[in-house]
Amino acid sequence: MKNWLYFFLIAAVISAGCSKTPTAEDDQALIEKYLQDNNLTATTIDRGVYVIINEPGEEAKPQITSTVTVYYRGYYLDGTQFDGTQAGGAPARFALSNVIEGWQIGIRKFGKGGKGTILIPSRLGYGKNPPFGVRSNAVLIFDIELVDFN
Repeated sequence: MKNWLYFFLIAAVISAGCSKTPTAEDDQALIEKYLQDNNLTATTIDRGVYVIINEPGEEAKPQITSTVTVYYRGYYLDGTQFDGTQAGGAPARFALSNVIEGWQIGIRKFGKGGKGTILIPSRLGYGKNPPFGVRSNAVLIFDIELVDFN
């Protein structure tokens, strides 16, 4: 009986260590490794969000009060997609103030017609309380095309 108690105690300690919330430095290291492994160059902007601007789009940029219309694909560092607009389908439209903080920061670097990638640290994504079907504490990557905003 005593051995079982030790087993459960050790399992609890290991489990607690595995669910540790990543630090900003942890996420930065993961993002930088991803960029290096994929031979990508990104710019670090506010709060550790990285952007790759393939096409900047028009000069005017959306604000936090804007409603944006976008095509996007959301995926993890391992390439597994968790969200996105359907290929050939209609773009998504939403108030920028209602999305994750990383989107609020990153999308404002693009003008209408802009295309690129936003890499978001876990704390500016869904953190430890993601919606159903999204990994907790995950660095998120979004390929985006900003169709329009108002």
